Amino acid sequence: MSSLQERLDALTPERLKGMRRGIEKESLRAQSNGALALTPHPAALGAALTHPHITTDFSESQVELITGVHAGVQTCLDELTQLHQFTYRVMQEAGDEMLWVSSMPCGLPPDETIPIGRYGSSNIGRSKSVYRMGLGHRYGRRMQTISGIHYNWSLPNVSSEAYFALIRNFRRHGFLLLYLFGASPALCSSFVAGRAHELQMLNEHTMYMPHGTSLRMGRLGYQSDAQASIAVSFNSLDGYGASLQDALTRPYPAYEAIGVRNPGGDYNQLATSLLQIENEFYGTIRPKRVIRPGERPLHALRERGVEYIEVRLMDLDPFVPVGITEQTMRFLDVFLLHCLLADSQPDTPREIVETAHARDRVAARGREPGLRLERDGREVLLTDWGMELVEACAPIAARLDTVHGGARYAEAVAAARTGLADPATLPSARVLDVMAGEFDNSFVRFARAKSLQTRSALLELPFSVQDQARFRAMAQQSVDDQKKIEAADTMAFDVYLEQYLSPERLGLLPA
Repeated sequence: MSSLQERLDALTPERLKGMRRGIEKESLRAQSNGALALTPHPAALGAALTHPHITTDFSESQVELITGVHAGVQTCLDELTQLHQFTYRVMQEAGDEMLWVSSMPCGLPPDETIPIGRYGSSNIGRSKSVYRMGLGHRYGRRMQTISGIHYNWSLPNVSSEAYFALIRNFRRHGFLLLYLFGASPALCSSFVAGRAHELQMLNEHTMYMPHGTSLRMGRLGYQSDAQASIAVSFNSLDGYGASLQDALTRPYPAYEAIGVRNPGGDYNQLATSLLQIENEFYGTIRPKRVIRPGERPLHALRERGVEYIEVRLMDLDPFVPVGITEQTMRFLDVFLLHCLLADSQPDTPREIVETAHARDRVAARGREPGLRLERDGREVLLTDWGMELVEACAPIAARLDTVHGGARYAEAVAAARTGLADPATLPSARVLDVMAGEFDNSFVRFARAKSLQTRSALLELPFSVQDQARFRAMAQQSVDDQKKIEAADTMAFDVYLEQYLSPERLGLLPA
């Protein structure tokens, strides 16, 4: 069997230059006092249903900015910056709102008053809102206001089998990314009101974990008993598809109790199955394929294979205007190449449990001195395991620098070494340090101040008249596109849902 180094040497410069990445960034719209904005998605941003780059996620108050696919790290960041510039200008014209720079939410109102996303009167638009209504019933609306960055990544000529090998390694080693880049060690106490938790009180309105890295990715985040019962294997596309299909078609008693409709006839959720649709399956990484209009994501994967992977565990970095740095993106590139090239044994039920425990432990206690993680049935120091991974990434960074010129990939790996050696340099430690030093240990005051600074910084950047006009035209086009979809709808919503959710639309199970 060839070694990682031999596999790296076999990658041609052309393939390495063919690496692509894109970013999806969620952020809550907040009022200037740090409370959630309850206004509709600003009309001048365009239609959330049809705009290719500016939409909403769970809530009407949660903006999602989506870049295109980029060959260069900097060009990807440039587009993300422009999307922010346009969004902030529209928000400034509409009032005094800002984008919340932390992954953990701003001050939240009672659960039932958090607005879910609205996408118009078309069947697809209504189904998006009903899906979100279902998420609110199943997990609570507060949980859905958590925001993060998704990093979409691909390399040419990678098979579905190889992408699943990458995913298995990523799940094994993703704790390192939580440690290095987690930036949510504290939160507003409104988020956990009435919930069981292990957090400690920092001040009257702030809860935290002293050595926490990413509370967003721990037990307070996207987890539930229902999701924990889904035994998804990432050993093959067939196995993954079969386990996902089971979750999409298996009734779940707690969701049957909610019912598809309420007594008045309005929809509570799309279905009573364990998952309403594929997107409800929360994970740190997903295999992805661009879908055709009306196509189910699982069908697309089964028909045409994995096209790219989506990394889902990155917190917003509150210290940088667009939530992620060039250096972080370069480390992700190196780390994902390592996951692709390293040996990847099939996962086992025991390892899947170990992986989940490691994630929770690092999210809550990652910077704790001497913290140990389970690895193949024995405990090892997080810092030792992390340094082993970082050192294995060094030759990959050197190769990328040879292909692209400069030393920026090597610098990203060097920064990771520093983070393992000195936890005080990590974003999660810096958040707590700045909160203590400048904001009397108040999470909301810290995040509010950083959000205001970010708004000013982005509004002050040069933004050409041509670029502004291009974004305005894109917004108008999205409005026109939504109207066309609504005008073309002829099918009753009930019939549309029944057809879209039918098991036959999920693609063929292997014979």
